[in-house]
Amino acid sequence: MTSVVLPRPALPLRLVAPGLALCLALALLAMAGQAVLGIAALSPLVLALILGVVWRNTFGTIAVLQPGIAFSLKRVLRAGVVLLGFQLTLTQAASVGVSGLAVIAVTLVATFTVTKLLGRLLGVPAPLAELIAAGSSICGASAVIAVNTVTNADDEDVAYAIACVTVFGTLAMLGAPMLAAAIDLGPRAYGLWTGASIHEVAQVVGAAFARGEEAGHFGTIAKLSRVMLLAPLILTLGALRRERAEGAARPPLPWFVFGFIAVVLLNTVLPPAPALHAAIARGTAFLLTVALAAMGLETDIRRLKARGLRPLALGALAAVFISGLAFALVQLVA
Repeated sequence: MTSVVLPRPALPLRLVAPGLALCLALALLAMAGQAVLGIAALSPLVLALILGVVWRNTFGTIAVLQPGIAFSLKRVLRAGVVLLGFQLTLTQAASVGVSGLAVIAVTLVATFTVTKLLGRLLGVPAPLAELIAAGSSICGASAVIAVNTVTNADDEDVAYAIACVTVFGTLAMLGAPMLAAAIDLGPRAYGLWTGASIHEVAQVVGAAFARGEEAGHFGTIAKLSRVMLLAPLILTLGALRRERAEGAARPPLPWFVFGFIAVVLLNTVLPPAPALHAAIARGTAFLLTVALAAMGLETDIRRLKARGLRPLALGALAAVFISGLAFALVQLVA
């Protein structure tokens, strides 16, 4: 007989409010800090994570804050991932072309697979290796926190993975324009290379536009097409988890991913007005920043240090692999 799993009742607002308020405050502070610093490629998500880590390791765990932090890590995060769909359309993906999409897909799958294998060889715990693989192959911090909804790694693993993809994505952003200038890579080839290989959307924008408008626009579209593959990756990982669970409690189906897909389709056939679209983009960034602040508030830096340097080496190898493979494939289709 199949048992029916009923949804958990929502927590009263009075229990959620204190922790949620703290996450909101840290997110606002992170976004304001990024604006003051004026560095477009510096993600507020990373700043929010750092602020959360500083708070947690200064003041410790405060019981009254925990329900709101948990709410931010689950409900707020999933709402942000669903709204990410408004940044993508099927038309944008089609403009990259069949060969461009093939480069993106092959690079993503190969990087994810090879990074997990290298993680096993280096002795990196499987959940952490999977998060580094996701962040390196798709879209940095956003992919790490989205994939963790099915990976269920420790918060310290999530923080470490985000640190890895931030560091090596930033290095790629700085190095790509110099390499392209040295070898005289054309604007569309350069845009496709950056979009298929650099971790964060903001990092791709910074690197691609450094070589002109055409390279910038093509690189951004290529990157957004790559982000679209986040949904099938999460669904695949979730299906594998349920298959392996057998007699044990099976992990739930990540329904929010279907919401993401539905929003992409809606944005394709009935896009919102430009002003509303811009407001949704800002709201999406804010929700994900709130979730990262909550992640930082759950991160014990002593446990983070215990991970050692092997995951950092894995992040470096993943960055080199995705950059080299994408470059080779771009040369083949150019």
